[in-house]
Amino acid sequence: MITVAVAGVAGRMGSRIAQLVCEAEDMDLVGGWERPDHSAIGKPLRQFIPSAKDGLIVSQEPSDIIQQAKVVIDFTTSEATVEHCKVCASYGVPIVIGTTGLSMEQSQIIRSCGDRIPIVISPNMSVGVNVLFKLIEYATKLLGPDFDVEIVEAHHRFKKDAPSGTAIKLGQIIAEARSLEWSKVARFAREGIIGERGREEIGIQTLRAGDIVGEHTVIFGSLGERIEITHRAHSRDNFARGAIRAARWVIVQNPGIYDMQDVLGLRA
Repeated sequence: MITVAVAGVAGRMGSRIAQLVCEAEDMDLVGGWERPDHSAIGKPLRQFIPSAKDGLIVSQEPSDIIQQAKVVIDFTTSEATVEHCKVCASYGVPIVIGTTGLSMEQSQIIRSCGDRIPIVISPNMSVGVNVLFKLIEYATKLLGPDFDVEIVEAHHRFKKDAPSGTAIKLGQIIAEARSLEWSKVARFAREGIIGERGREEIGIQTLRAGDIVGEHTVIFGSLGERIEITHRAHSRDNFARGAIRAARWVIVQNPGIYDMQDVLGLRA
């Protein structure tokens, strides 16, 4: 049985992940925690996870729960994830990270934890999105520099970071496929008299509205034609199921940093 701990267990993603863990025949939810000021602290886990075992409460101390787990799943905030990763490394517990908005410094700290434990980190755990990554890489190489590339992403009004981690990952894949430096070709906003579009620009436009779970469209446009490739998430379950799949995979890996391309065998 794979014992699993969930960070941010009372949140939108955390509670759904925890519920699916409880429903999995090969997994056992040993607990979860929330930030110290969260209203769920000390309450029965069953208030948020209907299938949770009796006696479990929402903790405010990650280390108490992490010690009981074979793997941790974390979709929280960048600051919290870094601290959770450090605790996991100290106890030798693998972690699956779906948190976005990490700074370069925070990413480096997580990478250093990968010297001691296996870590799966991905801006999007969806199987479909990870296939999209491969399709975009292939299309970019096939179409060549004559096609302009724009990325449009849309999410719900509650999302805190922009652009999405998935949109940034798409841009990085396109830049690498064209042998360009992402930081120099990314264009996050346009306003006013901006002049002609740069040939190497990779544009990202962000939309936030209502309860949109997540949509990403990559537009390849040339003079006379265009190709659009879109992924639409209909519910958070696809992210949660991907994270659970990653949790099963990561517990038998050596220390290191991995992503969903590794989990799904798409690395080429």
